[in-house]
Amino acid sequence: MNRPAIFRLLVLLNTLAALSMAAPLCIALFQGETPMARAFGLTMGAVLIPAVPVLIATRKRPIRFTASDGFLLVFLAWVGACLLGAVPYYISGYIPAAADAVYESVSGFTTTGASIIKDLESMPRSLIFWRAETHWLGGMGMVVLTVALLPLLGVGGFQLLKAETTGPDKDRITPKITETAKLLWLMYIILTAVETLLLTLAGMDPFDAVVHAFSTMATGGFSSQNESIAHYNSPLIEWIILTFMIIAGCNFSLLYRLLRRKFREVYYNSELRAYFLIILTAAALICLSLILQGQSGNSGHSTGTGIRQGLFYTASILTTTGFFAGDHNLWPPLAQGVLFVLMFIGGCSGSTAGGVKVIRYVVLFKQSKNELRKIIYPRGVFSVRLNNKVGRKDVVYGVSGFIFLYFSIIALGFLAAASAGLDPYSALNLSLLSVGNVGIGLGHLESPAVFQALPDYVKWFFSFIMIAGRLELWTAFVFLSGDYWR
Repeated sequence: MNRPAIFRLLVLLNTLAALSMAAPLCIALFQGETPMARAFGLTMGAVLIPAVPVLIATRKRPIRFTASDGFLLVFLAWVGACLLGAVPYYISGYIPAAADAVYESVSGFTTTGASIIKDLESMPRSLIFWRAETHWLGGMGMVVLTVALLPLLGVGGFQLLKAETTGPDKDRITPKITETAKLLWLMYIILTAVETLLLTLAGMDPFDAVVHAFSTMATGGFSSQNESIAHYNSPLIEWIILTFMIIAGCNFSLLYRLLRRKFREVYYNSELRAYFLIILTAAALICLSLILQGQSGNSGHSTGTGIRQGLFYTASILTTTGFFAGDHNLWPPLAQGVLFVLMFIGGCSGSTAGGVKVIRYVVLFKQSKNELRKIIYPRGVFSVRLNNKVGRKDVVYGVSGFIFLYFSIIALGFLAAASAGLDPYSALNLSLLSVGNVGIGLGHLESPAVFQALPDYVKWFFSFIMIAGRLELWTAFVFLSGDYWR
C-alpha cells in the first residue's frame, strides 16, 4: 500500500472540497448570513492552511499506486468529503446534531436527496446552495474531477475512475482517461447551464433555477422549496426538469457519441433501448391509472395532467432524482405500485443516477432467456448479446454477484430500519431509497420529520449505506475481504 501517495491525493481531494465552499461563502457574505459565513470560512481555513504547503512541497514528486490503492483512495475520499461537507451544517448551528449533519451531507454528496430539514424555506440561502452544490459535485464525482487534474501530479487515473464510476463495464470515450474525465465534466457543465437558463426563462427565480439544475443533473432531488417542484405549479417547469432528468439518467458516453454523430452505436445500445422502454411502459401504466381515477368520479387527473405527472414521476424515481410535483400518496394503488417497482431499477450505467442500473437487468433478462433455451436445446451454446455484439461471460457473473450483494444490503437496511420502529413497508422503502440513492420516499417517508426522528445509530448506518450505494457497493465492501489486505 502506497500510503504517501494515498495521503497526498486525499489532501488534494479535501482541498478541492474546501474550495467548493467559496461560492456559498460569497452568498453568505452578500446575504449577511453571519453564522453561515463563519461556518464556511472556518471550514475552508482549517483545510487549506495545512493542505497548501503540503501540495506545494510535494508537487514535483511523481505518484505511483495500484488498483487496490485506487479503491481505498476513492472510498476514503468520499468519506472525507461527506464529513467535511457536514461541518458547515454543524458549526453554524442550523443542524446542531452531528448524526443529522453527517446524514444531510452524505445524502447530498451521494445524490440520495433524503433530508432531515423540515422547513427549507426558513434556511439561509447559502446553506440551500451548499446542499445543491454537494449534489452537483457528487453527481459527476469529486474523483472524476480529480482524474481530470491528475496529469499535473504525474498520475494515471484509470484505477480511480474504475472504482468511482457506475455500471458493470467501465467505458472510455477517449483513449486517454484524463481526456475522458474532462469531456464528462464539460458536458455536465454545459447541460447544467442550459437547464438553468431554460428554468429562468420559464419564470423560476435565478437562484432557484441554479439549485434545481444542480439537483436535476446530479439526479439528487434537493430543492429550495418545501413542496419541491409542486411549489411552482408550472407545467412548463415540470416538462423542462422532466427532460433533463431523462438526459441525466442516460449514459454520458452515449451522449458524447451522439454529439459525434455515431448514431449507429447509440441506436443499437441495449441499455438505452431498455431504459426508454421502461420509461414509456411505466408512464403509460401510471397515466392510465390516473386518468381512470378521474373518470370514476374520484379526485383524478385530466388526460394532459395524467400524462405529464406519469412521465414526471417515472423519470424522477427511475433516475433516482426524487423530485415530486404533487401528492403521489393520493394516487391509485396501481400507480403507487409502479413507482415502488421503479425504485428497484435505477438509471443507466455511466450516468449520475443510482440504483441497480438498467444494464444489469438487461443482462439478467438475456441470460434467463438463454437458460430457457438450454432446457429446449441441451447441447446448444448461447451467449448474451449486448449492443448487437456478443457480450463477455464474466459480465454475467459480475452482475449476478452484484445483484446478490445489493439485495443482501437492502435486507440488512430493512432490519436496521425495523429496529427503529418503522412498519415493514416504510422500513423496506427506507432501505431501498438509501441503497439505491433514490431519495424520494413513498407513504410516510415523504416527510423529513421521519428521517429526523430516526435514532442516531440508524442514521450512521444509512449514511454508510448511501456511500456504499453511490460507489456500486464493491468499492465499499472490498475491504472486508482478507485477500484485499494480503
